[in-house]
Amino acid sequence: MSNADANETVAAPVPGKKSTIDDLEIKDARLIFNAVWEQLEEDCGHEQLRFPKEIILLGGAPGSGKGTHTEFIRRARGFTCPPIVVSDLLDSDEARRIKDAGGMVGDRDVVGILLRRMLDSEFRDGAILDGFPRTKVQVECLKLLVDKINALHREFHDTPLAVHFRKPTIHAMVLFVEESTSIERQLFRGQQISAYNAKVRKTGDGSERESRATDLEPDAAQHRYRVFKEKTWSALQSLRERFFYHFINAEGPIKEVEENILAELQYQSSLELDERTFDRLRTIQIASEIVVHARQELVRRLDSYELEHTEMFAQVVDIVRNRFMPIVTRHAIAGHAAVNAIDEIFSNPMALAMVIDVFSERGYRATVDKRLEYIPEKVNLETGAIDCRQLWIYRIHIHFQGSEIRRG
Repeated sequence: MSNADANETVAAPVPGKKSTIDDLEIKDARLIFNAVWEQLEEDCGHEQLRFPKEIILLGGAPGSGKGTHTEFIRRARGFTCPPIVVSDLLDSDEARRIKDAGGMVGDRDVVGILLRRMLDSEFRDGAILDGFPRTKVQVECLKLLVDKINALHREFHDTPLAVHFRKPTIHAMVLFVEESTSIERQLFRGQQISAYNAKVRKTGDGSERESRATDLEPDAAQHRYRVFKEKTWSALQSLRERFFYHFINAEGPIKEVEENILAELQYQSSLELDERTFDRLRTIQIASEIVVHARQELVRRLDSYELEHTEMFAQVVDIVRNRFMPIVTRHAIAGHAAVNAIDEIFSNPMALAMVIDVFSERGYRATVDKRLEYIPEKVNLETGAIDCRQLWIYRIHIHFQGSEIRRG
């Protein structure tokens, strides 16, 4: 028996089935990840394998604006830590030569350096991974990492260390541009860096910026884009099978792209919260569900006031029209008015609900404060005691779009 036979378990071939490239890649990914994970455990300790609660995988074509939009994404998610730029982590001479030629550094190097960086305490709440994953092997390693983090979450769930091993949330965000746009942007970036470096050399003010060889030659820029399409694009697409996936068309202006990103990153509590926390909160409707039917519910309530509580509704509408609206009109520029009312009708909660709904139907937003005041009526001259009458005052705040004042 050879050494290979002694150290490996070889699966028996299945009749009629051939090994596929995907099978080999998955096997290779397991070997890579297991080696990296074992080294991490040995170096850091099992209880110190504390990974970010939220991980945003930021991928995209060359020139799609990953660097440009990273700061916006960081602010949108409330992260205080810088992004982890994978290309910056791989700063060896060999890695730089590979990148300058438009290629990619080996998967084991990428995974090993990245996982170690993610353990830094500044990334506990969240991390943006700029440029990971880029290959199918890296995708498989990512899946294995998430499995490990989930296993740690289950292991420490009912222990004092649970806060360090929370259920992870994974967002895969892919920025895409066409080949012509990518090449144009790469070359423009190269021109900007070259001009900046020339100025630094001439004035001696500042330090030169590193430029990519692919940002200087059209053929090299084209080659880099095609490497992305051939090796990275399918890997990024496969993330949708398991993770919350965002596809962003990055062809447009920066503001438009940022609006697309923000819309894609709307809060997803079922993905972000611990299971027990989510189960406790899920009985409360989320805002978007309420808003969908809000108009229909408002119409239903107003019709019921008219049909079932006609007299009270008529009184409320008269008060709003004759007493409240003149005050609101005087505050048209400010967009906010406050009205005090002491009408007995408002002691009925339904009348206050009618006021709010009437204003809502007309395009205003109204809120009501209720406070009790004591009005002195008489004084007992012998004891000095003051007899007071209770008076409920209803203060109604009406908000609306005020007039826009332009000053030259």
